[in-house]
Order: sequence, then structure tokens, then C-alpha cells
Amino acid sequence: MAFTLLSSPLQGFTDFRFRNAFNHYFGGIDTFYSPYIRLNGKLKIKQSYQNDLLLENNTTLEVIPQIITNDPDEFIFVAKYVRSLGYKELNWNLGCPYPMVTKSGMGSGLICNPQRINEVLHRAHNETDILVSMKMRMGYEHAEEILDAFPILDNYPLKSIAIHARIGKQLYKGPVDLDAFEKCISSTKHKLYYNGDITSVAAFKDIEERFPSIDHFMIGRGLIADPFLPAMIKNNTTEYPKNRWSIFSEFHDTIYKDYDEYLSGPTPIKMKMLGFWEFFSQSTSNPQKVYKAIKKASNPIKYKQAVAQILNAEIKLENSI
Repeated sequence: MAFTLLSSPLQGFTDFRFRNAFNHYFGGIDTFYSPYIRLNGKLKIKQSYQNDLLLENNTTLEVIPQIITNDPDEFIFVAKYVRSLGYKELNWNLGCPYPMVTKSGMGSGLICNPQRINEVLHRAHNETDILVSMKMRMGYEHAEEILDAFPILDNYPLKSIAIHARIGKQLYKGPVDLDAFEKCISSTKHKLYYNGDITSVAAFKDIEERFPSIDHFMIGRGLIADPFLPAMIKNNTTEYPKNRWSIFSEFHDTIYKDYDEYLSGPTPIKMKMLGFWEFFSQSTSNPQKVYKAIKKASNPIKYKQAVAQILNAEIKLENSI
């Protein structure tokens, strides 16, 4: 069966600079979701969100904007904004697991409130012509929360529901709950997408075999940890390209340059790249050593030296195999 690969949005990581570089150097992703827009009670779109969705910043890939909110007015405001840019769909985030979000009754902290979900969807479908899709967890406290939300969701013509097969309280710890995801398939009329722990070609195949009716799969952290993964899944191979680390090096230099131009001063770019290396290091031959070396690099010169040493060591290892 043909399948579609989607990039799950990660705040602070998958903005247009990353998406464009990823698409250019690696490919394999059919549709990208932008990190969520959060308004915090003010009907004003921050400049960084505007830049992320500008059509001229997203010319080579398909992008779906995302919102996180529990307020119908905010949803409608953002829906009208993204429609004015030419986007037809808005994805609603009921998946974010972080306490600072969930304590405000947003993200996965909203799943236990079907009445509020209904208020937002009712007004969204009556006051805008946006196509709504959902990104959810099973719940925040327990996996049955989503089952209680389905009867409300089934009243609306949603495009799809992408489900990360964990509860919010888990954050990203512990295994995904595939039995709970399976229960979701028979509990709603909506098209479901699978998300959670697709970190290798083998892991993808296991999920695909377990859920033969699912043909859309979302990759989040696994895509940053191993940018070659989506294309390898698409090509049904576990073989990396022969010049793997050279390609990665070009990709790294592109995003470093783009973020360095955007961020002011050495500290923000160090923190930005340190965040990326928390994931990138996982694909190296010695993740802890690599991450430690990046962490120790106290200025841009030392950072570039550390990266060069890491990549040279990986290329050397690659050539010796």
C-alpha cells in the first residue's frame, strides 16, 4: 500500500529554515507541519510566526500551519490569517505534553474537556471555511480521554486526526501504547494518522504491519535524530548513502548559517545548535562523547572545530567499514 510521510512539528526546531534545508538535502517527507502558533490571549500574530508561514519562505514544500489554543476567538483569528496567506487547512494541536502548556488547559491538557473542544470546532466550522485537522495524544492522564472526545469530533468534517500513541503525562518517556492506538481506529469515523517512536526503518515496518489500515505516518524527533530516515523508509532500504556525513555536513552548515544570520550574538546560536545536537548526536557512533564535545564548545570558533572533528571521525569510520 502506498503511504504518506509527514513531519511532526517540534517547537524551536522545525521552522522554515530547517524545513527547507531538510527538504533540499534529504527529502522523503511529503508534508511538513509548522510549529504551532500560540497567541496568549492577544489577537496578534508574532513576527516569527508570520515569517515561518510566508509563502516565499516555503516555495519547495507543502506546509500545514498549526495552532495551539483553547479559545474559539483565537482559533478563528488564526484561521482567517492563514486563509489570507492562501493556506486551506489549519491543524489544531491537542498533543503538546509540556506542563506549561497543559496546565493552561491546552495541548494534551484539553483532551479531557470535550465541551470546550466542541465550542471551538462549532465556531470554526460555522464562522470560517478552513479545513480543520487535529494532532492529539491519547489524553493527558489516561488513554481513555481521547475515546470520550471522539463522539464530539465525529460531529465535524475533520480532514484527519494524527495521534501520538502516548499520554501527555509521559512526555516522551516510556513505550508508545499501540493497543490504545488500535482501540482508536475502531472508535472514530475519522481518518487517523500514526505518530510516535518511528526512529528506524525496522520500527516503521513494525508499525505499518501492525496497522494495515493506516497509510499516513508522522515522524517527529526521529527525523531530526536521523535526517536520512524518511528517504530510507520511502526507498525501503537500511543502507545510508555512501557520502552520508558529507551530505549531513552541508546540511549542518546551511542551517548554521541561516540561524546565525537570524539570531543575534554567539549565545543564541550556541543554544540553538546545542538543541539540534541533542538529536543529531544520536546517529553518531558515540552519542554521549559527541554531545559533550558540542556542549564544551564555548564560542563559534570552538564550535566549528568540534563539529569538524566529529564529522571527520564519522567519515573516517564510514570509509573503514
